[in-house]
Amino acid sequence: MTLEFFSATDTGRARNNNEDSVAVDEESRLIVLADGMGGYNAGEVASGMATSFIKSELGRWLSEASDNASDTDVRRAMDICVDNANRAIFNAANSNPQYAGMGTTLVVGVFREGRLLMGHVGDSRGYRLRGGRPAQITHDHSLLQEQIDSGLITAEQAAFSANKNLVTRAVGVEDTVLLETHLHDVMPGDLYLLCSDGLSDMLDDESIAQLLQGSDSLAEVGAALVDAANDAGGKDNISVVLARVRGPAGPARSWWPFRR
Repeated sequence: MTLEFFSATDTGRARNNNEDSVAVDEESRLIVLADGMGGYNAGEVASGMATSFIKSELGRWLSEASDNASDTDVRRAMDICVDNANRAIFNAANSNPQYAGMGTTLVVGVFREGRLLMGHVGDSRGYRLRGGRPAQITHDHSLLQEQIDSGLITAEQAAFSANKNLVTRAVGVEDTVLLETHLHDVMPGDLYLLCSDGLSDMLDDESIAQLLQGSDSLAEVGAALVDAANDAGGKDNISVVLARVRGPAGPARSWWPFRR
């Protein structure tokens, strides 16, 4: 399985600083995206801590474990690394007044032969484009999503809600955090996107899908996504991580959730 990666982050048109952070480790086939929150500069501290810690610690473990590790082993390693990052951010927030209340969303993906383990916390998202058909493969941890799930509002009404940025789960805001992890099949031609809400709040899923199919160059696709979000207002920082499957990916498997 041959993979091609691209990542980009942009301040947007309404913010003075960038609280998003992205990381890619091509050797271990690891992708990470985080969208920070908090007081002055604290959000970028939290997101930077999360991506750098997970890239370093999980990337090293994946390189050492190689193909001998089972999917359950990898999932456990993801849990441990995210838990350690959560504690580091939580402790920094509670020992440093200017970092009080900081936290971050997180999406992390690990590609293996024929499959992808994806974990997330908060409302940053993961998408897959397969055969021209888009699918959101993460489920927002947000008040808005809970209202949609309970039938209080429709997805169409959610687009105009004032509760867009209220997450129900984040890394670093409490001493423990639950990483929601799922296993997905991977097929040749698949294109995967991780993004912060600076993209998904500005563009609907149909627009994102069209842009994902706009070029064979991941750099051009990434630039087009960022430009489109900025053209739509650029109200928040905009970050994307793209991964395309270029080679044979082995037998297809249906995704299934890991349970604690």
